[in-house]
Amino acid sequence: MKKLSLVSYLAPNMFWFYEGVGAYLSRVLEVEVNIIQSPDEALKDRLLREDRLDIAFICGLPFIRHYQVAPNQLEAIVAPVMQAKRYQNRPVYFSDIIVAAGSSLRNLEDLTLKTWCYNDLGSNSGYYLLLHRLIEAGKTNSFLGKAIQSGSHQNSIRLVAEGTVDYAAIDSTVLEQELRNFPTIPLRIVESIGSNPIPPIVASQHLGATLIESVQQALLNPDLQLQSLMDKAQIQNYVAVESEDYRAIANIYDTVTKSGLTSLK
Repeated sequence: MKKLSLVSYLAPNMFWFYEGVGAYLSRVLEVEVNIIQSPDEALKDRLLREDRLDIAFICGLPFIRHYQVAPNQLEAIVAPVMQAKRYQNRPVYFSDIIVAAGSSLRNLEDLTLKTWCYNDLGSNSGYYLLLHRLIEAGKTNSFLGKAIQSGSHQNSIRLVAEGTVDYAAIDSTVLEQELRNFPTIPLRIVESIGSNPIPPIVASQHLGATLIESVQQALLNPDLQLQSLMDKAQIQNYVAVESEDYRAIANIYDTVTKSGLTSLK
């Protein structure tokens, strides 16, 4: 293997870090690495469907949905453990329900019939986790107000901050990075949903077991240069994960889709 193709399906505000991971793998494995930010949702991307990528940074939901129908294509190899205390040294994240800082909304009940937005319909943190939380609280379609698709977590954050929508559910790691980039964004968290398995790094099985093991071990044992980037991204370390670790996310998806809960018209 002389070249590795890396694709990120995650929020672009961390692409600088994924580029750093690619550069690190290039150094330690002595291969050429090409990395792109996909413009498509993972399950709609031909690179993924046709097995034309080698390594991907991907959300847990599209990964496990793809894995369920094509278990011999991609496998989860590592996932990050974030530094913040709320993550308790585990490879997990939360879905943070945010409102504008000056909003009168204070809790879940206050969200009744309020306008909300989500990044896309394939999102665990931005869509399915919120609806699953409402199902747990006994809510029905009569609870949900108008919904707007924003196209990204970053767009959702801005729509909430400017008052265009009342609330949104955001991947906690994306929100934290956005607040590091723009610390004056006027937001407040009214509830955190989770924890859930954090988006993994996955490898295509066409790489072969030996190379996949080399990639995994490299990420579990970063050099000083990568560790410096991890510190900047507030990632404590990577830990080994398995594809089946993401089965719980598939269960949440199944529960929501079978419930019929939606405010999409």
